[in-house]
Amino acid sequence: MLALAAIVLRSPVPLLLALPLLIAPALAAFSAPPEDGIARLRWSDAGEGAEVRLVGTLAVPDGTDPRSLTVRFYRPAPLTEEAPPELRAGDGGLAFTTHWRAPYPCLAVVPLPEVRWTDPLGLAETRRPVEGRALRVERFPPEVRRLSAVRLRRTTPLPGEVRARSLGPAGEFFTLRAAAGGDPVRRINWQASARQGRLLVNEFAVERTGDILLVLDERPTSLGAERDAALLALSASAALGIATGFLAEKARVGLALYDEFLTAIPLGSGRLQRHRIARALTSARVGSAAGPSERLAVSLRRYFPPGVTTVLFTPLADDDGGLLLSHLRRRGFPVAVLSPSPIPLFVAAGAGRGEDDALATRLLALARRQRIADTWREAPVVDWDDYWSLAGFVRFLSTPVLERRRS
Repeated sequence: MLALAAIVLRSPVPLLLALPLLIAPALAAFSAPPEDGIARLRWSDAGEGAEVRLVGTLAVPDGTDPRSLTVRFYRPAPLTEEAPPELRAGDGGLAFTTHWRAPYPCLAVVPLPEVRWTDPLGLAETRRPVEGRALRVERFPPEVRRLSAVRLRRTTPLPGEVRARSLGPAGEFFTLRAAAGGDPVRRINWQASARQGRLLVNEFAVERTGDILLVLDERPTSLGAERDAALLALSASAALGIATGFLAEKARVGLALYDEFLTAIPLGSGRLQRHRIARALTSARVGSAAGPSERLAVSLRRYFPPGVTTVLFTPLADDDGGLLLSHLRRRGFPVAVLSPSPIPLFVAAGAGRGEDDALATRLLALARRQRIADTWREAPVVDWDDYWSLAGFVRFLSTPVLERRRS
């Protein structure tokens, strides 16, 4: 515009006025921090229950004013924002706090935030690299902490089979043996090694309270992709909570994800097994196609022994749930079903406010009650309609098997 004014007025004065506007962005870009300056991120989840409060610091290189930085957080579904994040500039960096909320139990991975530098005049902006790790947010009902009172049934051996003592890196001390390649340093018994003149390591008898198999039904249903994803997120969070509770009691936990084909994590224990299960559950997605029910039962026999206590997570939205349970029972897997109810999702979406919606909700509740009653012919079912409570499921597992059958 100033160049056009100079042509119309036939005067160089507008060009002289435009010169600062042309030079200012270049000067602002030269004043930017160096490209190799990395912002180091440290953060953690300080919230409890439905509250998701991420607290951390963002350390910036020397010579960078923290007040010139803007931070953009990527909030994954289904987390919601209750208030804008708080940013506090201090010596050497930024301190931040986010105020999010989880509407129901879920597993979510929060990626690294985006950090941008802006000059004081707002003429130049550059993106700064961030060093850190994505943060996993885990929310599951608090009743899983009471799973220590549940006694699982051990996997039944074949007739005539004698189960040998199981040895491992943790448990009750059993014996000493000569060190071999690959043994960690923390297992070396230094006093016994000094007496014998050779390296000896401790061997432990592994203690287990039983085995449990968690099976997630990832097949698409007639509820739609959005509700299928929400129900699968609920099942994944409950599965991780149950796995955490039993792994803390030194039980072996296995995981199976089934959509069109089976993805299995064999029975295992310890912190590494929890990491495997958490990683698999975090990446669980609703499948594009539904596999036959018999394929799941046949595939489970390849990875898990028959007789292991099995928990199936399925919404029971269609009529093929009984067929799936029938195949599992015939293949030797005693199943208990934990079924997240889709009715609270309908109510949260607005159903039940008017008379017609209230009537539709009652009809859905009656239809689901009938489907659960039909499923009880094949396996016991726990209707999970209060997402923030697993008291009914924990109470069911704590009940002796004979009383459980009578109920």
